Amino acid sequence: MLATSVHTRRPGAPAEGTLSAIRAFRVSSSLGLATTLLTFALIVIGSVVRTTGSGLACPDWPLCQGRLIPPFQLNVMIEWSHRLIALLVSLAVFAIAGWTLSRPALRPRLAGLAMLAVALLGAQVLLGALTVWKLLDPSVVSGHLAVAMLLFLTLLSYTLVAQRGGEPVDAAVGPVRPAGLMPAFAIATGLTYLQALLGGLVSTHHAGLVCPDWPTCDGRWFPPLQGLVGLQMLHRFGAYLLTATLLVAATLARGAPDAGVRAGARMALTLVVAQVVVGVCSVYLGAPVWLSAAHLATAVALLALLTVTTFRIAALPAHAAAAGGGELAAGAVAR
Repeated sequence: MLATSVHTRRPGAPAEGTLSAIRAFRVSSSLGLATTLLTFALIVIGSVVRTTGSGLACPDWPLCQGRLIPPFQLNVMIEWSHRLIALLVSLAVFAIAGWTLSRPALRPRLAGLAMLAVALLGAQVLLGALTVWKLLDPSVVSGHLAVAMLLFLTLLSYTLVAQRGGEPVDAAVGPVRPAGLMPAFAIATGLTYLQALLGGLVSTHHAGLVCPDWPTCDGRWFPPLQGLVGLQMLHRFGAYLLTATLLVAATLARGAPDAGVRAGARMALTLVVAQVVVGVCSVYLGAPVWLSAAHLATAVALLALLTVTTFRIAALPAHAAAAGGGELAAGAVAR
């Protein structure tokens, strides 16, 4: 007798279409994470380009000294490696956009972020070219950094949304988040972005050593906020404000039901203290290249950590009524 096999789905198991969508989200998450890390490297190497004065080592664009592969000189290779990583980021962003738009399951949640990344990439490439054509104009260089960090945040957000889509749906509603926690972390994230921009302005205007001491500036606690001294002091005051904001956020996070949020708050506070220490060391050591790069790398790492933690907080229910009313939370609480 011919046996016929009947394929049945295990009770409670996801449907085949759901599994396919989950796999698509996981691929998107991997693509997003790889591109985010590449963009992080691009930003840090951009700092090395600025501090070593290598921005015009390739005086033309898109070629370098009229060649695809330039002479093996230190400043030339620093600038050329920056361009090479920028090319890899560009290819990865287009791969993300193509993958996202080709998968119907991904488009509702990820298409907007993917197209925003493409738009920011276009602006970034244009600013990179203008940086060379305008001979390192400080406003253009600062805009280049600002857009790079926006692209970094967009790719990180894409990765986080894709990770959430790649998790099996959990209908359980977790405990509510403490009052004021979401605004505190949102403000801290915004301040970190602005503080990194101020640091970029300090670097492009060569104002890093106009105050040769700390915490005073040339022996004065409150020098006039004018010119390069004013720019340096605004950066310092921003660091103090950010540290205070993170102290408040970390205190509020102690009552968060998500262990990841509590850990993120502690790590963010540790990073901001490390950032202040690196900044002070940079003043007393004469702003060496490696320390300037570490300063920016720590700032971007702090920005990423706060973004991830804010995303986790947003997944927690805001009000107790949401749990009692049987409505689903925005996402399951990570255990």
